[in-house]
Amino acid sequence: MVKDQKIWIGNNEQGENVFINPKMANRHGLIAGATGTGKTVTLKVLAEAFSDMGVPVFLADVKGDLAGMAAEGADSEDMQKRIAKFSLLESGFKYQRYPVTFWDVFGTKGIPLRTTVSEMGPLLLGRILGLNDLQRDILTIAFKIADDNELLLIDTKDLKALLNYISENGADFAAQYGNISKVSVAAIVRAIVSLEIAGGDKFFSEPALNVRDFFTTGLDGRGMINILDSTSLINNGTLYAVFLLWLMSELFEMLPEVGDLDRPKMVFFFDEAHLLFNDAPKLLMEKIEQVVKLIRSKGVGIYFVTQNPRDIPDGVLAQLGNRIQHALHAYTPSDMKAVKAAADSFRENPAFKTIDMIQQLGTGEAICSFLDETGTPSLCDKINILPPQSYMGAISEETRDREIKQSVLYTKYFEAVDPDSAYEFFERKGIADMEEKAAALREKEAAAQAKLQEKEAAAAFKEAERKRAQEAREKQRVVKSVGNSVAGTVGREVGKNFGGQFGKFGKTLGGNLGASLGRGLLSTFLKGK
Repeated sequence: MVKDQKIWIGNNEQGENVFINPKMANRHGLIAGATGTGKTVTLKVLAEAFSDMGVPVFLADVKGDLAGMAAEGADSEDMQKRIAKFSLLESGFKYQRYPVTFWDVFGTKGIPLRTTVSEMGPLLLGRILGLNDLQRDILTIAFKIADDNELLLIDTKDLKALLNYISENGADFAAQYGNISKVSVAAIVRAIVSLEIAGGDKFFSEPALNVRDFFTTGLDGRGMINILDSTSLINNGTLYAVFLLWLMSELFEMLPEVGDLDRPKMVFFFDEAHLLFNDAPKLLMEKIEQVVKLIRSKGVGIYFVTQNPRDIPDGVLAQLGNRIQHALHAYTPSDMKAVKAAADSFRENPAFKTIDMIQQLGTGEAICSFLDETGTPSLCDKINILPPQSYMGAISEETRDREIKQSVLYTKYFEAVDPDSAYEFFERKGIADMEEKAAALREKEAAAQAKLQEKEAAAAFKEAERKRAQEAREKQRVVKSVGNSVAGTVGREVGKNFGGQFGKFGKTLGGNLGASLGRGLLSTFLKGK
């Protein structure tokens, strides 16, 4: 509740009102305590008070009972006792509903809450995917390649298309970006598929959330209470944690510096806060600490809700100036160390021993310490927490559905769109490459066919020439053979006739020559003798 322009959270043992100074509410806070000690009630009381002051609120509903803020509180005997105990009716207490906008990453119990792969960035996305150092480096390179080539990374299929293209064409990127292992790329793609199965494909989409839409008020001027249904999201602790960190980072980058205001511009409550820090790599832890340290100057307060202060790293815990500690119980030496650590985080009150008081607190009781106007923590005090004015518990599905569809943001975010981005680019490129390859193949086949036809034509011409030559040789042989045959026959006949006549003539001529020669020789012989 709001009283005297301050956030009234409860009364101490002396019946004095205990307040949080709105000027110091952006210095962050912690609500801690064992299960069942009243953390949820405290969160609701604070959220209602901020809303009454016109401050928008964002809170994660892990168990589903914070949704009751959309309905009026229900009267009961226990509530009547608490109202009387705090004299609440005199201070304007009334059962009432608060302006609520329901959100859901999976789009089933609230307006779909989305972001894009590009806006998430490689650091947080690597955390969601559980990548090792080498794989995170490759993912960072992939984002760099997308930026250099002006490729939009909207959803998970965009990122897979980019990674597959890089893997298939690694040699083309090696000179500028270094060698990219196909095995590592395949591991990243498998992790993305696992994220899609867990519902991550719905979270990474358009239209992406504009965090300025959280900074709204109801028709009556009260701050809008934005409730993220986390009953399913909490099953994926990594996605839950990274989403909350992304949200803080978005606010940090978007909001201008404003310093300390009379009241915060917005307040966040992160339930199950230990999930933010579980197994977070050093680089991510540094990011969380940086955001928590600096975002208060943007007018934003962050309140972590967890079971034990030890769940929060020291660097973050030191930034939490407003602290509410519900009961912790020590059953083991380790538990006792946790209680002692919680007690040591408060300024000691001489009226009681803090470590003992923490273990003795009942449901709805807490040890608290808040910052005064100078930023100094007050002495710790034991207080009884006020009851909430809205309904305690879950609401019906009909009520939730009505609230969702009546929101002015429903039409803006309800229907997902798939813009032209990296996936479509590579799809077109793949079709173009296939057409180019097909054209090249057709050209190659045509060239091969032409070459074959040319070869066949040459072979046919050669065969024709061979046949012509063979025919010419055959014709020549036949002619020669016929000529020889005719010539032989004619020659034989001519020779026979001519030889006979010539023989007779020769015989006569020979006889005459022989007779003459004989006579000459005889004459010569006789003369010589």
